[in-house]
Amino acid sequence: MKQKEFLNTIIPCKNTLYRLAKRLLVSSDEAEDAVQEVFLKLWKGRDKIDNYRSPEAFAITMTKNYCLDRLKSKQASNLKIVHNNYKNSENIERTIEGNEGVELVTKIMETLPEKQKEVFLLSRIEKKKYKEIAEIVGISVKAVEKRMHLALLKMKDKIGDV
Repeated sequence: MKQKEFLNTIIPCKNTLYRLAKRLLVSSDEAEDAVQEVFLKLWKGRDKIDNYRSPEAFAITMTKNYCLDRLKSKQASNLKIVHNNYKNSENIERTIEGNEGVELVTKIMETLPEKQKEVFLLSRIEKKKYKEIAEIVGISVKAVEKRMHLALLKMKDKIGDV
């Protein structure tokens, strides 16, 4: 794969990869580093990218695996959680309520088993279709539907407990 092809194929995935890394690593800096590392690995293995049906799915899988490895590594204890995502708002009460809702859903999502969380993130956060998710994760569409159903049931149950 030539440089121009690489740029046209992989670079458009940057925002998707960043959002996935940010969800997994929380820190914006760590997410940016993860995307850069994945891009570097993809560039080094650019000759093999054509072997994959979906370069985007391959890049997403690489990002997910890289982030999970970072979280499992000893370096994970050194990760700093940085929340720079809060913007000033004229209606502070609405902002606080919204943040609390997002925080609650995020906490509940974190309790999901890894396979269900992965499908949930790709579906609800990255807005991927079940067929795309099946391709990315390497399972059938039925398995994606089942994992999503279980994830939603668990989240609904946990929200009911609050």
